[in-house]
Amino acid sequence: MAVKWIGGHSSSILCLNVNTEGLVASGAERGELTLWDGGGTPAGQLQLPTADDVTSVVFSPRCPTRLYTSHGETVSLLDVRSLKEPVERFHVNEEEINCLSVNETDNFLAAADDSGAIKVMDLENKKVSRSLRHSNICSSVVFRPQRPQSLVSCGLDMQVMLWNLQKARPLWTTNLQECEMEEDGLQSAGQFFNPPLAHSLSVAACGNIFGCGAQDGKVRIFRVTGVKFERELEFQGHSLGVSQVLFMPEAYWLLTGGNDGKVLLWDVSSDVGKQQKSPAKSLQRRKAQAPASTRKDGKLNKVASNEHAGVSPKLTIEHGEKVNWISCAELKGSKRVLVADQSSSVSVYPLPEP
Repeated sequence: MAVKWIGGHSSSILCLNVNTEGLVASGAERGELTLWDGGGTPAGQLQLPTADDVTSVVFSPRCPTRLYTSHGETVSLLDVRSLKEPVERFHVNEEEINCLSVNETDNFLAAADDSGAIKVMDLENKKVSRSLRHSNICSSVVFRPQRPQSLVSCGLDMQVMLWNLQKARPLWTTNLQECEMEEDGLQSAGQFFNPPLAHSLSVAACGNIFGCGAQDGKVRIFRVTGVKFERELEFQGHSLGVSQVLFMPEAYWLLTGGNDGKVLLWDVSSDVGKQQKSPAKSLQRRKAQAPASTRKDGKLNKVASNEHAGVSPKLTIEHGEKVNWISCAELKGSKRVLVADQSSSVSVYPLPEP
């Protein structure tokens, strides 16, 4: 059963984040921002100006008292020790921001918006250092752990992109719909009516494995090798779109949340962990072992599906409401998943230890 954190909001909660000290931030519609202690008691509340929806909250990886929030087209930097007027405001996006990410060295902030733009702010010089772009709404952007100059993004153009801050063009792009068509040989009717609009990304702690959740209910796991990435794994556990994916700090445990009201926990370590030490060599081994029918232009083309990989959820939480955001926290000595939905409360569920 879920424990409900109440009293922090009057509107639907849209986003969550947890700092290294266990302080939880939640952002909601109409400019509501709340801080929660580990016991679920509101520790601070702020009404952001203009009452735009708070769509993303991200703590600084280096300084747990710094909280970046996006509301409308604005990013505000807040000091959680004194939750008052923003310390700084950045207004560089032209449309509503959907997602923020700060790199682990805390010197770049990426803000993805409805125009498809990703504005990368140099936080030291307080200016935009890069403008990257999707052709439709950019729904998610994430800096890669251990690679502070590298980030991945996805959007409603069905594109997943790998970027380096030295370049304005993506290093590598994959179109999820084209991948499906290549593998199926033709586009199924279901695919046509339910295209894989990409909603959410999460990168594992190693920095080379990342997951993408899409509107077709599938989760795709990719591996970055150098300046490109390849699909390692694909599985489906949600009957509707996957709104959230989140790699936990442990190696290759993945949480997913869906529009079907489910939260699922997956262990993909046996499928991706084998190649952790030397991705390039293991990729060569897999190519060498692959029968000719699975090769395409020298590339390994077949991706393990649920049946081949035997991927099934380790835990199914029947949350019951469309999931807006999920986060993971260690509270009172044990792992918890925090779920935001259409309501004004945060739901907290226990998680098994890996």
